[in-house]
Amino acid sequence: MSYEVTATRRRPQHFEDLVGQEFVAETLKNSIASGQIAHAYLFSGPRGCGKTSSARILAKALNCEKGPTPSPCGICTHCTEITRGSSLDVIEIDGASNTSVNDVRQIKDEVMFPPNSARYKIYIIDEVHMLSTSAFNALLKTIEEPPPYVVFIFATTELQKVPATIKSRCQQFSFRLVPVEKVKNLLADAVKELGIQADDEALYWIARESTGSIRDAYTLFDQVAAFSDGHITYDKIRDKLGLVGVDRLNELFEKCAAGRPDDALSVLDTYLQSGISIEQLVSNSADYIRSLLLIKNGITKEALLGNAAERYSAGVLKTWNTVQVERALSLFLQLYRDIRYSLSPRYELELAFSRLCWLSQYVSPAEVKTAIDSAHALLGGAPQHAQMQAAQPEQIDTESPETHAAASSADDAVPADEDSEPPAQPQQEAAARQTHSAAVPGTASGLPHFSALDEMTGSGESPENGETPKSGESPAESPQPENPHPFPDGGALPPEQTAAAAVTQDEPSGHVQEAPSAAAGTWVNTDIPPEGEYAPDEEAPADDPDDSFTGDDGDSSGAAETESIPVIDDPSDDMQQHTQDIQQTTDYTTADGRTVTVAQLRGTVIAQLSVDDAMTASALMQTLPWNIQDDAVSTQIETPYQKLRLEQHVNDITKVLAKICGRPMNFSVTLKEAAPAGQPSEIPLQVKILCSVFKGNITGGKK
Repeated sequence: MSYEVTATRRRPQHFEDLVGQEFVAETLKNSIASGQIAHAYLFSGPRGCGKTSSARILAKALNCEKGPTPSPCGICTHCTEITRGSSLDVIEIDGASNTSVNDVRQIKDEVMFPPNSARYKIYIIDEVHMLSTSAFNALLKTIEEPPPYVVFIFATTELQKVPATIKSRCQQFSFRLVPVEKVKNLLADAVKELGIQADDEALYWIARESTGSIRDAYTLFDQVAAFSDGHITYDKIRDKLGLVGVDRLNELFEKCAAGRPDDALSVLDTYLQSGISIEQLVSNSADYIRSLLLIKNGITKEALLGNAAERYSAGVLKTWNTVQVERALSLFLQLYRDIRYSLSPRYELELAFSRLCWLSQYVSPAEVKTAIDSAHALLGGAPQHAQMQAAQPEQIDTESPETHAAASSADDAVPADEDSEPPAQPQQEAAARQTHSAAVPGTASGLPHFSALDEMTGSGESPENGETPKSGESPAESPQPENPHPFPDGGALPPEQTAAAAVTQDEPSGHVQEAPSAAAGTWVNTDIPPEGEYAPDEEAPADDPDDSFTGDDGDSSGAAETESIPVIDDPSDDMQQHTQDIQQTTDYTTADGRTVTVAQLRGTVIAQLSVDDAMTASALMQTLPWNIQDDAVSTQIETPYQKLRLEQHVNDITKVLAKICGRPMNFSVTLKEAAPAGQPSEIPLQVKILCSVFKGNITGGKK
């Protein structure tokens, strides 16, 4: 008897023999048992997974002398003829060789004749996607309404190339790749059938190389069995097929993990000199790194790794973390794509292993961010960088004890001269700059600023109410504000604080303006002294307006001392009047008995709306002072666009007002009348500052 390959010898003959295709087998068996036999079937799936075998089993089940039956006998005349491929009523056609419309016309002529001796005339067309468009169109009417004794079975590996008109006329069955474990069990049965020996490691390697195709697994098995002399081992496969193997890869990657590129490149050269191809080495290295990644994530299943987890180097697993192993795998995946177009594939391979030698120093962007966040938490109160201090000596941070110590030593080193001018006091200059940053909206201590701002606001000199520490008193001993700045590195205050944080010029320097807290529904103090300013001494005279202070409860006991924000001296009467209008202190009593000012109510509404509707909150910021009368809020605005915006969202505004006040509220807005011709319009302070800094003028039409 002639030799028969394992794939043909072990071809499934019954539905129960279809490994990995249980859904297809059960569906076909139930259809035959119930007599619901379709006139056309379409089998699709990857190569070597049982499509043609299933078609032949279905043909035997339909034409068996005991059938139609889900379990054909396999010994009757029709079953044996179908198995040998000599049945006159079961016609197998290669779609790749019979692609023309004339071949399909021949089929149309043949279906008019009934089967010779069997029950059904069955056409099995393999690789049906290779038929031409004309051939498909010629076949449509035939497979839609064939004679009752004709059954079409189509098989294809590329379902997307089959026209939708063909798919809609067929019952479709999708075949799947076979799992590695099942392929390995089939190979073990083939080993027993041949009477030879095989190691599990070798069978696992063959099963993994087959990528789920049983025919590929049997073909590779026959090749390995031919040179194994009755005992299939992984070492024989590695030596004969030019593989690297886990042991060799352990040696190579241990050199890389130890950071020894000279040894790693020497070992690499030895492997290449032994005849291992570069593509094979890259592929084996990628598989090795993938297995390392699986082990690092706690996966030790031998079917996935291809080898036992204990065979992989413990030193490599300990040296590289998960992120570094992922980086190594991406390097080799990219290497496989690059060597195809490289000047020298060997150079690319050596470069990749040289990079692996430095992989232990690789830090991912996520780790860098974590380190920066940790450093920021530890150094949040530290001064600015030394380079910035050296480049801008006038911005030296006077809050740190080191700066005070350096200043004290410098004063001691320079002898006093009665005729010379007194030296500049850096503490007062720093306090003045921070006073300016607190007075000008949108600035914060520690941030760079323009010197022209000092000229504009007069902050180049020591502020009237800004006190510096006494001689010998460190900044740490000075009283700290109860409510620290919400942004320790600087930045503008949130909308709910800025809405009521401004102070008019005619108010006392110690007055504290409160703003609503939108989150908790309480009123919090937002008059926070800038860093570098200190509370006055207890011995300061009470009648000194610059040193006066007021507690939160209105008395001067000093229990909750808070230093007021300095006021910018602006001779503009219009600006003073506008500031006084914004900071009106008309009281309003809510439903729960709380008394708040109109400015506080306005700031709370803006803060609430800024969370969900920033555009409407921005429009509310542009409104003029609010008036409240009989639970109705009225205001004015200067631009028609902002007025239209507020009118469109008046329901949202009234909902927020009702929530804050505890009762239904009304809101109305009108357009402010334009200033008479020739009368200068009001210019905000910020615009004046920008014009002074950049030496510019205001252009454009008048209001």
